[in-house]
Amino acid sequence: MRKTKFRLASLLAALLIAIAAPSLRAQDTGKIHGHAQDPLGVAIPSTQVQLSTDGGQTAKYTFTTDSNGDYKGDGVAPGTYTLTLVNSDKKVIDQFRDVKVTAGADTLQDFDLSRPDYIAKMPPEEKKAYEAAKAKNAEVTKENVQIKNLNADLIKARQDNESKNYTDADALMTRDTTAKPDEALLWVELGKAQYGEKKLDDAVTSLKKAIALDSALKKPRPDVEASAYDTMGEILAAQGNIPDSQAAYESAVKLDPKNAAMYYGNEAIMMDRANNIDATVAAADKAIAADPSKPIPYYLKGKALINKATVDPKTQKIVAPPGCAEAYQKYLELDPNGPFAADAKSILAEMGTTVESKYKSGKKS
Repeated sequence: MRKTKFRLASLLAALLIAIAAPSLRAQDTGKIHGHAQDPLGVAIPSTQVQLSTDGGQTAKYTFTTDSNGDYKGDGVAPGTYTLTLVNSDKKVIDQFRDVKVTAGADTLQDFDLSRPDYIAKMPPEEKKAYEAAKAKNAEVTKENVQIKNLNADLIKARQDNESKNYTDADALMTRDTTAKPDEALLWVELGKAQYGEKKLDDAVTSLKKAIALDSALKKPRPDVEASAYDTMGEILAAQGNIPDSQAAYESAVKLDPKNAAMYYGNEAIMMDRANNIDATVAAADKAIAADPSKPIPYYLKGKALINKATVDPKTQKIVAPPGCAEAYQKYLELDPNGPFAADAKSILAEMGTTVESKYKSGKKS
């Protein structure tokens, strides 16, 4: 009986303790959240935020900022706290006193180190470094805005050149090369616009400027220079300067070998327009070697070689040089319904070469 009374008394005591010291319920606590950023507006990640009731001496609650500089904490007993942002060495970065946390509410308190009162309290050397960094950031921001605008202009100029609105492209790129004369891409597009306007000498000057600027960079962009050389090769061929045109195309290939077929193909087209038979055949052969699946170089080779054909006085049939008929046949094999298919078939018929009625469908250039 005595043991039973003792146990009952113990249970009652435990119950009384539980009633006297109840735990805080969620609705009886508050929350706090905020964002931490340095004087330049950059988020401060992985840094402790502490709540204390003794002026920042002892942390009662501790939270950590995430990768975006944000922090949040809940289950905080209502009251007035000192909120402190501390670094890894436990040194105070920033602090706010009399931060009130209310039951059922979420208190917002940011650590914005770019605020005037924080900047004013900086040590002289630290403030000097901040002012220098701020000025540099402003310069970078301004440059980024300029680059964004120049990129938009570049896209517009390319569209204008493709649509043969050369005057508009010229005006836009002339303005932009004046604003940023050290950007090779702008000079390339200006050169293309000037070429479209038949300002051939101006175009060559712009393209040479682009090549010189880009080649002087610590990390030159081969595709930019190759594009300039490709257009220059076209212009020089149009001016009748075949050796320099060929050299320009070779430079494009050397800089951007993965697009060799395109550059040699363009060269073959320009040599054909210049009526230079040997140069056309040479360029076509290089284009074919770089990519045998493109039909146009075969046609251009056949068209060039047919100029060296003779006529058999007995049969009155065309006697073409070696490789001519084969080039036409290959063109038809790759592009049987291509724009030059009728011409190729006609030439083959005049040579007395059997024209196949069916060809496997090929990849068009």
